[in-house]
Amino acid sequence: MNLLIVDDEHVIREGIRRTLRNHFPHCSTFLAANPEEATALLRNHYIHIVLTDILMPGMTGLELMKVSRKRHPHIKWIVISAYSEFAYAQEAVRLGAKDYLLKPIGKEALIERIGRLKEEIARETELAEDAEWWKSGRKYLREAIFQRVALGLDTGRFDLGRFMENHPFFHLILVKMESDRNVQLENFIVENVLSELIDRYGRGFVTLLDNKSLLGLITLEEESRLGGLLNELRAHLKQYLRLPFQMMHSERVDHFTKVAEKVRRMRQFSTIQGYEHYAEGGERAVEVALHYIRSHYQEDLSLEKVASIVYLNPVYFSQLFKQKTGQNYKEYVIQLRMEQARQLLLNPRLRLADIAERIGYQDVRYFATLFRKKYGASPSEYRQACISGNGKGIF
Repeated sequence: MNLLIVDDEHVIREGIRRTLRNHFPHCSTFLAANPEEATALLRNHYIHIVLTDILMPGMTGLELMKVSRKRHPHIKWIVISAYSEFAYAQEAVRLGAKDYLLKPIGKEALIERIGRLKEEIARETELAEDAEWWKSGRKYLREAIFQRVALGLDTGRFDLGRFMENHPFFHLILVKMESDRNVQLENFIVENVLSELIDRYGRGFVTLLDNKSLLGLITLEEESRLGGLLNELRAHLKQYLRLPFQMMHSERVDHFTKVAEKVRRMRQFSTIQGYEHYAEGGERAVEVALHYIRSHYQEDLSLEKVASIVYLNPVYFSQLFKQKTGQNYKEYVIQLRMEQARQLLLNPRLRLADIAERIGYQDVRYFATLFRKKYGASPSEYRQACISGNGKGIF
């Protein structure tokens, strides 16, 4: 049996692992410090039980449960939290959690819950393991073949007619993300959200087209419901994705031989279509970034570092920052630091080198250059003008 512990606190992860190893020595235990690490482990290992914290950077444990249900319906979830709020517990139960444990977790309670789930899994495995293996194998084969079809690659002697017999007509939905980093977590989110909507609106499947694009195929129960599906998909992706994305869809397709051409056209269109910027999440990200910058202006404030704090791609964060504040990111940081420098220069006991260091610059000459460019005078000239009483009127 494989268990996964997801918690951003190292002490909690290790404590739970020690307890489980002592009482369930034949079980394998995996650790994840955040949902992104968790999704990688879920992809690469057959996990039976997940113990997840609720509040973590990037995505909550409850959100991780929600986006994982479609691809991993067999997993038994135990939610662990330092919060006893009823709303959290209620949502966990609604999502199918087997238990809700409060920190600090008692060893006896943990052992009892895991033991009970171990017996439950053993019974289920005995009845369904072989059937699940074949079902999963067919699913991955179908997605791999369809990926080759979509990319216009050779499928050998595979009988595509039989492969597509359940889809005499269908629509294609392409979701493409913009990022210069690994988007494994985001791919996982899109795949699960889109798969769940496809099952609700009709029948079909999702395949990974490339490392930043996923392609869904759906035969709708009612053609008129395509707009509703797309609106729901867009709303969910705006809620869960932390980066810009594009959504494109085809008109009704009546034969699988047309798939490659439809995909090629959508990918061409994606190069001229702008990425969707979700306003609510973007505004919140900029608010958090501004608060961090004002509190840490004396530290490293590189664009890349601040973007990572709000879980956004640096290029997208830079665009969003200027859109929301009306200022270039670098200009904003310099202005904030120069305003702080003006206040510090009123203290005659502080050396210029000390002031430069206090506002985040190790090179006093660079600080002086920026100050002169901003105010038309050197820091020393500004200080002297303030001492003589002319500073307020001049600057």
